[in-house]
Amino acid sequence: MARKPETQILNPPGDAISAVRFSPQTNKFLLVSSWDSCVRLYDVVSNSLRHKFYHTAPVLDCAFLDSMKTVSGGLDNTVKLYDLNSHTENVLGSHNAGVKCVESCKLLNAILTGSWDKSVKMWDLRDKECVGTYEQSNGKVYSMSCIDEKLVVATSERKVLIWDLRNMANYLERRESSLKYQTRAVRCFPNKEGYVMSSIEGRVAVEYFDPNPEVQKKKFAFKCHRAKEDDIEHIYPVNAISFHSVYNTFATGGSDGYVNIWDGFNKKRLCQFHLYDCSISSLCFSDDGSTLAIACSYMDEAETPPDPIPDPTLYVRYVNEQETRPK
Repeated sequence: MARKPETQILNPPGDAISAVRFSPQTNKFLLVSSWDSCVRLYDVVSNSLRHKFYHTAPVLDCAFLDSMKTVSGGLDNTVKLYDLNSHTENVLGSHNAGVKCVESCKLLNAILTGSWDKSVKMWDLRDKECVGTYEQSNGKVYSMSCIDEKLVVATSERKVLIWDLRNMANYLERRESSLKYQTRAVRCFPNKEGYVMSSIEGRVAVEYFDPNPEVQKKKFAFKCHRAKEDDIEHIYPVNAISFHSVYNTFATGGSDGYVNIWDGFNKKRLCQFHLYDCSISSLCFSDDGSTLAIACSYMDEAETPPDPIPDPTLYVRYVNEQETRPK
């Protein structure tokens, strides 16, 4: 029997979904953090909830460290480790304000956390201790992405900080965001050439690390997640970005309820999926690029909230080459 291109996951979180992350090297397990103070592990093949564990406040981000260990952080200011095999949890440490971002750096066997206290911390996974706190005066950490030794941090003051993780004493570069409005998400290209960032004002920017003027000429920004109704343009935040690891194409999710796939190098939209239940709050491609997790949650963006407010929903979409491969 042919597999459906998309599956709705049963038993979704009870409040807005903050992050979805596939387990490394497989598209079977999906880690999901939520504003209901819980982190859940789903088996998307059997469409079942396998584990759940708790923080004492909303969880803002989560990540896999390997196929059986996870890290999460949120508004209780703590960074928690959870072992899915032994069902044991440990508090790794804390920030002085909410933990907005968690990232695993396999190259250094480290965890990186970014907080609303305007700091980035690096944690040694073996010794379970903080090996550095990197204060910066550029605003709260809103989004963060690392690829090998490169770390990109986007802040509330529209700054983008680029670090070399092997020498965190000073950031390599501080850039002004090329987008005029608040940053929602930043993600590094899998080929390590640059990063893509999005804003609340329906725009996405494609940026390059190499400072060579010839390379910098290639950077660009484009409008997306907008709609015209009765000659009025409605502009929606672009909340989520996820890269296809094989093709370097990427998905964006907006508060318009749409997911688009883009070829950033050739400045083309490859496809748009159907309209989802409400705002797309998080996206994640599996490591092999065959599956895309899509989280839908109302994100308090409307002046007049819908009545009733839609329940969070979670989907996995089995994407094909036509949707994700550059033309």
